[in-house]
Amino acid sequence: MERTEPISVAIVDDQDLVRAGFAMVIGSQDDMTVVGQGADGEQAVDLASRLRPDVILMDVRMPGMDGLTATRRITALSPDRPEPRVIVLTTFDLDEYVMAAIKAGASGFLLKDTEPETLLTSIRTVHQGNAIIAPSATKRLIEHMAHDMPATGSMPSGSIYRDPEADLLTDRELQVLVHIAQGLSNQEIADNLGISLPTVKTHVTHILQKINARDRVQAVVFAYENHLV
Repeated sequence: MERTEPISVAIVDDQDLVRAGFAMVIGSQDDMTVVGQGADGEQAVDLASRLRPDVILMDVRMPGMDGLTATRRITALSPDRPEPRVIVLTTFDLDEYVMAAIKAGASGFLLKDTEPETLLTSIRTVHQGNAIIAPSATKRLIEHMAHDMPATGSMPSGSIYRDPEADLLTDRELQVLVHIAQGLSNQEIADNLGISLPTVKTHVTHILQKINARDRVQAVVFAYENHLV
């Protein structure tokens, strides 16, 4: 049988016990391996540059360089080599960092108390080129963005700017994008719209291409910034 290389993961958190716990969970999997650990943002950037792990678990608040600054630097590394994909970790008290993490280039956003199986699934999902965001964080992200939207009737008709990419989407793609922005999975979108799962996946691919989004999380930001939801 053809063997594939395990997913290489780096863990960056200023708490030793947190790093040890994540390392134990990840190390128990045949398809993953922990290649490095760090305690602050500077060490995260160094690990990313030297080891080029597939995925980095990144704490938000750390002494010295924080996780958001480190994420921005890591996602801006030399384009001639694939960049590590970052999953930002935080607690319920740090929900305000969701948007900042996404704009910094993170591919995932999870709460530290997430179930081990969810963490492992998220690492695999991000490694495959997709994005993941904790359901509770999705809810807070939506609430935050909705709060920042102008109130109905507060702006003259036609004065709200939209990116020209939004006009490239078909009616069905707009429907799918709205469902994505509401935090629905592909299967839930398929059930709601009465279409097949492969069709949803095709629509998602076309949407990401048309709006120049790297993943579903950026698609959520696009939808809200362009007042599609």
